Amino acid sequence: MASALIEKYMRQQHLPHIWCPGCGNGILMRDVAQAIDNLGIDRDNVCLVSGIGCSSRAAGYMDFNTIHTTHGRAIAFATGIKLARPDMHVIVVTGDGDAAAIGGNHLIHAARRNIDLTVVVFNNNIYGMTGGQYSPTTPQGERGTTAPYGTVERPFDIAALAAGAGASFTARGSAFHAMQTIKMIEQGISHKGFSLIDCASVCPTYYGRKNKKGDAVEMMKWQRDNAVMAEKAAGMTEEEKRGKLVIGVLSRSDYPEFTAEYQKIIDRLAEGRK
Repeated sequence: MASALIEKYMRQQHLPHIWCPGCGNGILMRDVAQAIDNLGIDRDNVCLVSGIGCSSRAAGYMDFNTIHTTHGRAIAFATGIKLARPDMHVIVVTGDGDAAAIGGNHLIHAARRNIDLTVVVFNNNIYGMTGGQYSPTTPQGERGTTAPYGTVERPFDIAALAAGAGASFTARGSAFHAMQTIKMIEQGISHKGFSLIDCASVCPTYYGRKNKKGDAVEMMKWQRDNAVMAEKAAGMTEEEKRGKLVIGVLSRSDYPEFTAEYQKIIDRLAEGRK
């Protein structure tokens, strides 16, 4: 099945990819492709948008309509594409730094507008491409090249941030829980409104090495052993959830989607009504 996905959805001339051995991004890229395949969407009706960072290399490997944009601006570009072509499935592949640091303002306003984008965050808790700086999701006390003694900042929960800003679908998956993550990406693509799936990746080269998390296998085992489904987590105390990875659908609501509301204005003006 993996080889069939490569032949169908990857630009094979650009493979093998440049991600480090053990990186979880390859798994998550496959999950996106598998979700699209499971939904039976024509690849010409998909636009994949990425910014800058390790995860954003996926736009170069995946054979859809793709655009590799500037740092933090993937959601802004995707918003323009969706407004121009509301019929297309517009999917943003972004990292924790790209989405929640320099791109944070675009994230919250796209969520507020409830524009029909699917944002898949490859969240490895660090800036991997540029040398291991701590990111907005690096856990408090963990180390990076810019926090050699541990960061004192509280991390963002990107899914909660998006939900608080107005996203109508949020979920969390992980590199280990591939089948569940594929299903959540499918749900996000199918949902009419702003969807965000926060996907826990693994970065053994920088985050794992600097924080003594072991190799990629050990980091994947941690996801396996510390994941809690959202339904179970709802009945747990904050202390019980501390240090756990809550996965599953986190929030869902239905209210008017931006491009549909915008079309109503266009139609009204076309009829000569103000």
